[in-house]
Amino acid sequence: MNKIEKCGYVAIIGRPNVGKSTLLNDLVGQKVSIVSPKPQTTRQQILGIKTVDEVQAVYIDTPGLHKTEQRAMNRYMNRLANAVIIDANVVVFMVDATRWYDEDDAILEKLADVTAPVILAINKIDKVKDKSRLLPFISRLSERYNFAKIVPMSAKKYENVAELEKVIMDLLPEGPHFFPDEQVTDKDERFQVAELIREKLIQLTEQEIPYSTTVVVESMKLEGNLLNISAIIWVEREGQKPIVIGKDGALLKRIGTLARKDIEKLFDKKVFLRLWVKVKSDWTNNERLLQGLGFE
Repeated sequence: MNKIEKCGYVAIIGRPNVGKSTLLNDLVGQKVSIVSPKPQTTRQQILGIKTVDEVQAVYIDTPGLHKTEQRAMNRYMNRLANAVIIDANVVVFMVDATRWYDEDDAILEKLADVTAPVILAINKIDKVKDKSRLLPFISRLSERYNFAKIVPMSAKKYENVAELEKVIMDLLPEGPHFFPDEQVTDKDERFQVAELIREKLIQLTEQEIPYSTTVVVESMKLEGNLLNISAIIWVEREGQKPIVIGKDGALLKRIGTLARKDIEKLFDKKVFLRLWVKVKSDWTNNERLLQGLGFE
């Protein structure tokens, strides 16, 4: 007898910097979403696809939901995350085991009209020294919403991730697979390269710089076994350009070196990476410029 296929979209939601991208990478089994300790690293909807026998889970890493919508970029990210919640077959709501935030309350309100099963994933339990503190925390949250399951976990330490995955797989609806079984993401190669460059940019810069930059891959050309890539790092003010470049080009070179190593791992090829830094004034607060830079 043929076993029944199951497939569905799984929205991973939560406030910024709660560990959504790390969890996505854990669940898929490889890096499909960039990670940094700084909030709002994820800006676009990232699909991570995991197929196990007859079951296919299509995980959606969303930008962190936040209250502030002062700039067009913030409004864009909130719209994206809200749309994902509505369309998902299963929702994973991630919260921090060490503290409940105002943003968590706001997300809980958005879940009031959700008909899909919602799993509460209490992340970062590795940071809670006294585990007995978790029990009253779990009890309080269980009274606030009818969660399908509550799973204490640590995405960083890969603790209880397998249990969470099993719960998700059990809740997925019956239906044919949406993607080929071997596919792990919906993002094309240029997007993946741009994100790897942006990850290094975020890691090596401070203050407002990570939030004022984006990366666009201009060209990718394979010549023999050498992959030639040209990319532009866009900033929104002239004063940010020398910061990203660094003294005598040192910071830009460092960004390029680290990104190149990850890109070589991704494609298993030698990479020659050229980076330029250019200014697109106030792009994070301009809907038209956002669309032109790929934020659809």
